[in-house]
Amino acid sequence: MQKSYSRLLGIVGKPNTGKSTFFSAATLAPAEIANYPFTTIKPNRGVGYVRTPCVCKEFNVKDTPVNSLCLDGVRLIPVEFIDCAGLVPGAWQGRGLGNQFLDEIRKADVLIHIVDASGGTDSEGRICKPGEHDPLEDVKFLEHEITMWIANILKKDWPKIARTAESEAGELLSILEEKLSGLAIKRAHIFEAIRKTGLNADKPTAWSEGDFIRFVDTLRQIAKPMLIVANKMDIPTAEENFERLRKFNYMVVPCCAEAELALRKAAEKKLIEYRPGDCSFKINNREKLTESQIKALETIREKVLLKFGSTGVQEAVNMAYFKLLNMITVYPVEDLEHLSDHSGRVLPDAYLVPYGTTARELAYLIHTELGESFIYAVEARERKRVGEDYILKDGDVISIVSAKKRA
Repeated sequence: MQKSYSRLLGIVGKPNTGKSTFFSAATLAPAEIANYPFTTIKPNRGVGYVRTPCVCKEFNVKDTPVNSLCLDGVRLIPVEFIDCAGLVPGAWQGRGLGNQFLDEIRKADVLIHIVDASGGTDSEGRICKPGEHDPLEDVKFLEHEITMWIANILKKDWPKIARTAESEAGELLSILEEKLSGLAIKRAHIFEAIRKTGLNADKPTAWSEGDFIRFVDTLRQIAKPMLIVANKMDIPTAEENFERLRKFNYMVVPCCAEAELALRKAAEKKLIEYRPGDCSFKINNREKLTESQIKALETIREKVLLKFGSTGVQEAVNMAYFKLLNMITVYPVEDLEHLSDHSGRVLPDAYLVPYGTTARELAYLIHTELGESFIYAVEARERKRVGEDYILKDGDVISIVSAKKRA
């Protein structure tokens, strides 16, 4: 995995919404890459995968992936998840596991909010009758908790920050960037939040309490983009709530995490053929399954896959990286004729990079020396030479030529 452009996905929500089930389903490694070398993973961290069409079919080659997996033309590229502690109202004040949750969310670049769309868990995460709780309240409370957490970090020093920024004209961005750097909040996020709110960055002492909270709330939306996973969609009360959740200004994905976990485990035991995100599955040996197992699988097919097109787990992960973080997939190679690296491995690496990444930035990502001695790059489809400022496109296969080496 490319550390320079790695993005950490945080799975958030109150207790008993299926958050841990989602995490388990998303991070259950396909057998072929169960031993993929990765950074040391803490207990609440894991490796999931984004799914994207591989270019091997287009170029009519048999690839030999190294940093990812290709299953019949589908690339699964590893990404890192963090399963945040269950959140309850008042977490920003330290209630429940609030401090632990907020320490975990601090590191996340994008959030997936697991909501019990059936309304079967109350605001504290206690089990109740489906339909008794309004899941829209869960979205509002989580927004409030994260906004107040960020506000609390700034609040005690805000008068000093505002005065210093005014005495050193134009320094508000720099001061806030330093203050919030540990929250994965960048200068560009702060600039955009000020622009969107229309507040005067030269006169922060004139901001009212309402202005301050409005700025922080806008900053939260920009720096911690979030999508909603409407989980437990197999429960009847969830469908109406799903339509209501879509009225929020978020992407909302219908989901049944339990179904995905069951399918992934069955595939792991080779009882079925199933790739993460598929709209169906194939039973391999019916005689190896009990009647109850077959019935459970067919229920998943009928009530989840045929109804919603997938279990929603893989779709949510893909949306987080490709839609919210605007990542694209590129394939660096050394040998343009064979689309291989120096060892002859075809299309060995699939890199996730932000949209807007240039050819030279990719060279630096591969190796510092390659970036420093960059001469030009060649795009494989048109065999076209491109310069250092060439903006990479999704699915680009690219060879970099440098004074040191070619990659």
